[in-house]
Amino acid sequence: MARAVELEEFSKLEYLEPIPYRHEVEIRGRITRGLIEEISRVKKEPDWMRRLRLRALEYFEKLPTPKWLYGLESIDLEEITTYYVKPIEEPVKSWDELPGEIRSIYERLGLPETYARYLAGLTTVLDSETVYSAMKAYLEKLGVIMIPIEESVRKYPDLVKRYFSRIVGFAEHKFAALHYALWSGGVFVYVPKGVKVPYPVEAFFYVGRELEGQFEHSLIVVDEDAELTFIEGCSAPRFKRYSFHDGAVELYAHRNSKITFVTVQNWSRNIVNFNNKRAIAEEDSYVEWLEGSVGSKYTATYPSTVLKGRGSRSSSLVVSISNGPYIKDTGSKMIHLAPDTRSKIVSKSISSKRGVNIYRGLIYVSENAANARSYTQCDSLILDEESKAYTYPIIEVKNRTAEIGHEATTGRISEEQLFYLQSRGLREGQAKSIIVLGFIRDILRGLPLEYVSMLSRVIQLEFERFGGVG
Repeated sequence: MARAVELEEFSKLEYLEPIPYRHEVEIRGRITRGLIEEISRVKKEPDWMRRLRLRALEYFEKLPTPKWLYGLESIDLEEITTYYVKPIEEPVKSWDELPGEIRSIYERLGLPETYARYLAGLTTVLDSETVYSAMKAYLEKLGVIMIPIEESVRKYPDLVKRYFSRIVGFAEHKFAALHYALWSGGVFVYVPKGVKVPYPVEAFFYVGRELEGQFEHSLIVVDEDAELTFIEGCSAPRFKRYSFHDGAVELYAHRNSKITFVTVQNWSRNIVNFNNKRAIAEEDSYVEWLEGSVGSKYTATYPSTVLKGRGSRSSSLVVSISNGPYIKDTGSKMIHLAPDTRSKIVSKSISSKRGVNIYRGLIYVSENAANARSYTQCDSLILDEESKAYTYPIIEVKNRTAEIGHEATTGRISEEQLFYLQSRGLREGQAKSIIVLGFIRDILRGLPLEYVSMLSRVIQLEFERFGGVG
């Protein structure tokens, strides 16, 4: 029953009150050079990382706020008072070593039991720092590295420098620059050549307080002929005021490797969520993104893959739910730079109770990408008259041999469907959750069973609690 408990508790976490806890270090104030240098000092970073942070700060101060994001005016960085929180002195490898109040956060999620039964490795980040990190012994024997990213900066500087900020750059936009200036917490994973990790590893990110910024960074490198499935869980309890999440994910898939990156975001409605996610795929490699986005006041995330090597492939499945007067700006980007590359994007959005869903996608095919193939399917379901859905696809093709397909549909729920289900004894929210699950059923087939179970339960509770009138 451990997994069932974890799914249930994770899915309803945003309805719980925050658990207060003591912390080792807290850095507050305006975003200045002094604040950045203090974070770097507290983290005992090498000089090259301190310089990278300060360079990113320069870009943050120069770059304009992006004008292409609808609803961005809801973000006021001046309101954020805390930019770094260190909950405990050092990460631990045993749950019993965590302070009781912190341990209770993860026990109500069932994470200790989940790690013991289903995962090869687990890292948990509370606010700004990793508090728990462990990996099964057989992975260590295979040479797999899975450690807090702060530790990797000190332990494997040459390896980290080769990839860190080279996949998602800090000069791309203002919030990417802000991330690199303030990044803290996260995980570094390296899978050696030929190693196929048989079970998933997971990182769980939790924002514990209001008016706080979280800037975790995940860097995952899978070497030639290797495979990894990585699960990212994100959540926060309910707050009276909002907090800001500005994370980053960098993936590098070497020749003939495979990375599956799974995300389930179940944010409370007081989180403003930015996520900078990109992969580079070398020859004959495959990168798969699976993204389920529920909750938050505002979300902007676009999992992207640069198809750099001949024969590389990537797919992206994004399920986005905006249930309430909230905004989801999601989509995917596929950049074809080499011959015989393949990509597929499937986006399913659901809008309800004045919710707004925006699909923002890009397919780019360079002159060198002969025989590239790409297909995009973008479907929107609108559950009432006040909700909205928009689609902004961009397709840029510079090679005549490429084949690109794009389909988009928008549909509304019918009163007859709701009436029929309610006449069978279902409440309005229950009826809506059944219709939504039917809307995405075709993409759930073939996905990992645990991911389908978690996403389905999150959707059910989302509409059962917030799907009715009011």
